[in-house]
Amino acid sequence: MPGEYNPYLFIVVMVVAAIAFAFAPLLLAWLWARKFSPQKPGPDKNATYECGLESKGDAWIHFKSEYYLYGIIFLIFDVETIFLLPFAVAFTGLGAGAFIALVVFLLLLVWGLAWAWMKGVLTWR
Repeated sequence: MPGEYNPYLFIVVMVVAAIAFAFAPLLLAWLWARKFSPQKPGPDKNATYECGLESKGDAWIHFKSEYYLYGIIFLIFDVETIFLLPFAVAFTGLGAGAFIALVVFLLLLVWGLAWAWMKGVLTWR
């Protein structure tokens, strides 16, 4: 029927709007750069510049992945600990459901810490 309402039309319109909202600034920036940016490549413009020093040697340096893993674990537990602040502020006004959610969150946090400990992630060598 011509006048019938389609319930999925709203979802399709929102998906198209979200994609347009994401890609419109990228398209506008690309068009702006094509129109107004000077294209003058040269040896100085294409050279690697870092801290005013010329690059020398190989840029690939072997790093120990344990340092990064230790930092990521710290960051995860640090951010997860910040999520406990709203529970602590409103603890007396929370119901049983919020308390159960808090206990589940803490159990997952302790489980993640125990997993990292058992894997030896927290052992500094």
